[in-house]
Amino acid sequence: MIAGASAGRALAAVRPSKRQLAWQAMEFYGFIHFGMNTMTDREWGDGRDDPAVFDPAGLDADQWITALKAAGMTGVILTCKHHDGFCLWPSDVTTYTVASSPWRGGKGDVVAEVAGAARRHGLRFGIYLSPWDRAEASYGSGTAYDDFYVAQLTELLTRYGPVFSVWLDGANGEGPDGKRQVYDWERYYAVVRELQPDAVISVCGPDVRWCGNEAGDTRPDEWSVVPRALRDAERIAERSQQADDGAFARLVRSDDRDLGSRAALAGHFEGSGAPEPIRADDLIWYPAEVNTSIRPGWFHHPGEDASVRSADELFAIYLRAVGGNSCFLLNVPPARDGRLRDADVAVLERLGRRIEDFRARRVEATATVSSGAPGDVATAWPGTGRTPWRPDDADPLPAVTLAFARPRRVEAVAVGEDITQGQRIEHVVVRGRRDGRWTTLAEANAVGYQRILTFPPAEVDAVLVEVPEARDTPVVARVAAIGAAS
Repeated sequence: MIAGASAGRALAAVRPSKRQLAWQAMEFYGFIHFGMNTMTDREWGDGRDDPAVFDPAGLDADQWITALKAAGMTGVILTCKHHDGFCLWPSDVTTYTVASSPWRGGKGDVVAEVAGAARRHGLRFGIYLSPWDRAEASYGSGTAYDDFYVAQLTELLTRYGPVFSVWLDGANGEGPDGKRQVYDWERYYAVVRELQPDAVISVCGPDVRWCGNEAGDTRPDEWSVVPRALRDAERIAERSQQADDGAFARLVRSDDRDLGSRAALAGHFEGSGAPEPIRADDLIWYPAEVNTSIRPGWFHHPGEDASVRSADELFAIYLRAVGGNSCFLLNVPPARDGRLRDADVAVLERLGRRIEDFRARRVEATATVSSGAPGDVATAWPGTGRTPWRPDDADPLPAVTLAFARPRRVEAVAVGEDITQGQRIEHVVVRGRRDGRWTTLAEANAVGYQRILTFPPAEVDAVLVEVPEARDTPVVARVAAIGAAS
């Protein structure tokens, strides 16, 4: 069944951590870019704005979280400090914080308000703490700045309860003649592991990989098992945003379209025949996150109030991301008064209805399998299920058939692996039966946590999901057919 069985088993043996499993199951969560830039109508502040400018009189964190939850999100990440260095909490190591502003009489704490609102509404809370700080005098000094940064990181990880994600980017727009700070990434990671061991460290971090653009674009196939070299934080930083504008959030890059197929990994495991094969431990589980903004920029700008993305566009990104073995991080920026604009709230509500309706259209079916016991694969979606299906090791063509009580118009099939056993499926084919004849509806390569294959609506009385290629015996967590919208 598997060509190059030893190589396939080596790839399938790379597994996610407990924190990565919990993160992947979140599927869809929000970003909140808010701070001094919101007040000054900029994307990147220079660290010299007067704290007196920060006074969002109507700030309502519950409104933010309610809107994100209505969209179907499971968590929220707040920009606790952006590149301008202004802190949304009263940090002990700088005066450039909300404590120096007139907001809440200098007694306010945006981080506390957002973390509290998230808990009240059942969303998980995450933090963004920019390593680049344009206000801090020690930036560029080496260890002294690292001490400063670690102190702020420690404050955020010890004052606000459980954190699911520490989101680190590498943006630095100072240019070749600007200050140069070589970040002590390993030290930062160690602090996170000690203080919040369940948190994933994302982008410039070892747990969650940036998809490579901020436009919501996705690869044709997303693999979670990739070369360890992709975790090089400095390399990621070089590819991050380098200019103070909103264009980066719509920039689509087409390079590195294949990171983890066997062809891409040729030479990345022992016995491949490559002149200098890389050891199996040079491969890592490093799943992708797709991030973009609901608006052209990351912070709110009044001039973009008419440029909010539609629910249709965001739903298409959701299907490609959450349905493409990735998680989806959508930024929604509050305005200067501390509230989300009505247009953003309305789009989020419509998006949530689209997602809920899509999930509700799962067609009830009876599952049969080519070998072994089907477990609960036919009823586990949306979700992970308890009993995955594992065909016999000698099964030449593992397949699941979903039979319907009557012919139904279907437009998608969701397939998910039990990724506690690695990412194994390398090709999947979906067929539909009508009048006793099978027709191919869709096919793909990578599956992983979840693959949603869409196709023109077809009226069928059964769906067949075949796995003709795999790295090891596939372990399937869920298969579902989704009916066409009426």
